[in-house]
Amino acid sequence: MSSITKDFTKGSIPRQLLFFTLPFMASNALQVLYSTIDMMIVGKFVGTAGLSAVSQSSLIVNLAVMVCFGVSNAGQVLVSQALGAGKRDRLNRIIGTLFDILVITALIFTAGFLLLRHGIFDLMNIPEESYGMAMDYLVICAAGLVFTAGYNMVSAVLRGMGDSKRPLLFIVIASVINLVLDLLFTGLLGWGVAGAAWATIIGQAASFIFSAYYLYKRREEFGFGFDRDSFRIESGYAKMIIALGAPMAVQSGFINISMLFVNSVVNDISVVASATFGVGMRIDDIINKVSQGIQYAATPMISQNIGAKEHGRAKRTVYFAWVYSSIFTALCMTLYICFGKELFMVFSDDTAVHEMSGTFIKAILWMFPAFAVMRGSGAFIQGIGHARLSMVLALLDGVILRVGLSYLFGIILEMGFFGFVLGYALAPYGYAIPSMIYFLSGKWKKRRSLADEM
Repeated sequence: MSSITKDFTKGSIPRQLLFFTLPFMASNALQVLYSTIDMMIVGKFVGTAGLSAVSQSSLIVNLAVMVCFGVSNAGQVLVSQALGAGKRDRLNRIIGTLFDILVITALIFTAGFLLLRHGIFDLMNIPEESYGMAMDYLVICAAGLVFTAGYNMVSAVLRGMGDSKRPLLFIVIASVINLVLDLLFTGLLGWGVAGAAWATIIGQAASFIFSAYYLYKRREEFGFGFDRDSFRIESGYAKMIIALGAPMAVQSGFINISMLFVNSVVNDISVVASATFGVGMRIDDIINKVSQGIQYAATPMISQNIGAKEHGRAKRTVYFAWVYSSIFTALCMTLYICFGKELFMVFSDDTAVHEMSGTFIKAILWMFPAFAVMRGSGAFIQGIGHARLSMVLALLDGVILRVGLSYLFGIILEMGFFGFVLGYALAPYGYAIPSMIYFLSGKWKKRRSLADEM
């Protein structure tokens, strides 16, 4: 294998997983920093209405981002299994097909958001004070989705080949640019929420340009030619990517849709409730994305070993993923319990938001044990490429439970703000528990790997 590619079919699993995970955790934290910086600076310079505007529009944009991420993860699984099975010659077609599908997906979302933006905002019941600013943020960010899709493609290929350091480098570049421009546009020049959106898009564009240039310079090692023929869609791989990416996209997409539902009913309470939920989701997103670094690392390790028929190593990877995620989850819960209010104070100066934060924290803590389980068993379901099971669990988690439980607790049982957040927090158990049962049952050993079909 080349200097870029790592062989996970040999060596110490806990050591490999740990050192492969850490750059992913750091890059995920920095990726969340894009929108987090937006909210912090907007909260300081624009106020609560601007904070609500960024949080609302970010949910819409994140729907497209997470769908693109689900598709890119499917490509990552194909890359890893191809390497594990010794089918490196398939990479050119896989990468080219993945790139085309992601660009098309991003352009569809851009057009959809721009055409339907007023209808979407009306459905969300966005507070009147935030409406205009939220519209500015959505239009600007929607126009730059193609850069996000392009970066996700390169990052997925790197993850699939066992490289977690370069994605971190590209995110560092984007984060620095985003921070500097945020302070310039929103603070110094007074562009408000629109300035934060421009800073985000320019940072993402820079990240994509640097990552694409790196892919081009190392094209021989990646196995991607960058000629016209390389970008031709291969129907067989397109079907695999769509079949595997659809459940990941559905789960991520419907989680965001369920967040839109919860936001809609929370927005009816007050602008303070809207801002509190937005800040709380941002803090939760940071913790969630950082812990996802464990899953990002475990998935290609599992995929390589499944492709190489090393089932024992694939199982041990899941066990160590559970160990690491449990330790991280315990630390995060302790941080939330001891310093939760202080975390909210970082994002907002509104004392009303600070007071409501306690209610949010009490409810959201129920989510953390489920995430600890999902980092291992979720990585396994993705790594083996079980599209049908992924789709079922995605619908259960992202649609039925998130919307259903939030409606049950918040409206039917009249628990209000606490009930809406609690319903959202309990939904991940619909993915965590069944995926763990499937892994422990051993039924997956009878499945053909994706590499066998390449």
